[in-house]
Amino acid sequence: MKQINILLLLVIMVFIFSSCESILPKAPDSSDTIAEPIEGLTPHQLAFFMEGDELFAKIFTPDEGLGPIFIQNACEGCHVGDGKGHPFNKLTRFGKYDEDGNFDYMLDQGGPQLQHRSINNYLPEVLPENATHFSDRIAPIVIGMGLLASVDDQTLLDLVELQNNEMDGITGRVNYVLPNDFFLSEDIHIDSSGYYIGRFGKKASKVTLLDQVVFALKQDIGLTSDFDTEDPINYVIASNTSDGVPDPEVGSDVVNRLVFYMRTLKAPSRRNETDQSVIDGEQIFKDMGCVKCHVQTLTTASSEIEALSNKVFHPYTDLLLHDMGMSLNDNYREGNAKGGEWRTPPLWGLGLADDSQGGIGYYLHDGRATSLEQAIEMHGGEAAGVIVNYNNLSDEEKGKLYAFLMSL
Repeated sequence: MKQINILLLLVIMVFIFSSCESILPKAPDSSDTIAEPIEGLTPHQLAFFMEGDELFAKIFTPDEGLGPIFIQNACEGCHVGDGKGHPFNKLTRFGKYDEDGNFDYMLDQGGPQLQHRSINNYLPEVLPENATHFSDRIAPIVIGMGLLASVDDQTLLDLVELQNNEMDGITGRVNYVLPNDFFLSEDIHIDSSGYYIGRFGKKASKVTLLDQVVFALKQDIGLTSDFDTEDPINYVIASNTSDGVPDPEVGSDVVNRLVFYMRTLKAPSRRNETDQSVIDGEQIFKDMGCVKCHVQTLTTASSEIEALSNKVFHPYTDLLLHDMGMSLNDNYREGNAKGGEWRTPPLWGLGLADDSQGGIGYYLHDGRATSLEQAIEMHGGEAAGVIVNYNNLSDEEKGKLYAFLMSL
């Protein structure tokens, strides 16, 4: 009898496990995820990546230095699942022009970015009454940034020359910016009288990922670091908003792990790229002239991270500034970038954007477009000729174009 009971128990367990296997969701394919490390990392580098991943998701508390004014309490608060941000969590830049016509980021009044939240017993920041120019943004997707960071400056300058020589209205240019004191020039950089080519940010105002991370920690989370030790200024009280936590609130070890994590985040693989509609759509994308700005292929230079060294990759960007016309002109300058100029955003991960945006894709720098059709039609300026080509497409051709874009 005991043997029968044991046998019956084994049968039941096998049934349960087999049933669970059939109903449990399968692990997502790598082409459907945007939070994996690049291939080829050493065990030590992979451990460093995992530590950075943990910090990227970490929710900071007031006792750890959050605030006292801030926008979100974690990197993933803006970059949900390492993806694009959502318009309800917009970032607002502000400033004004001075009497000499120079753009003033109003650093002494809390600029360049509004921190609209605060910890207990502190007042959130409000926009200064004398600010006249504003720019709303949503957080960008952060995948593949190490590859973009490893492209040398000469490649970007060559793209500028190529576009100018073609004389078809596409005239991208680099944004020369004055780097921060902690900037260390590398072999990929070209010094232009103390100014360097920016490649990160909506208007390519950040030269390196380190610069981008340090800025985000302070302006988005209110965290000072070894690289920037002063709390943000709160316009409401017209002074630095010290929160009682000794500065710097995070050390270089935290910053370096976050930088390494972003450098080694893998871009997702293409999806459905063998479908005929996707293949046809890619050809339409090329024939329209989109690839003149959304350059398909770039190559990295040598890197101390072997997995990033001399790699051919396909981001669909030239990392250059382009005039996108009056409808996208925010009249906000960053470095040499004018109001209507925006850096060409990479298109990889485009088809997964809605996964991090609540099921609806929000496109362009501020999420104003809620469909690919809207995003394309809002292109102007240098893209005017491309839009003419787009408007001449049949509905079937447009459908194939969208299929290609969603495969990225």
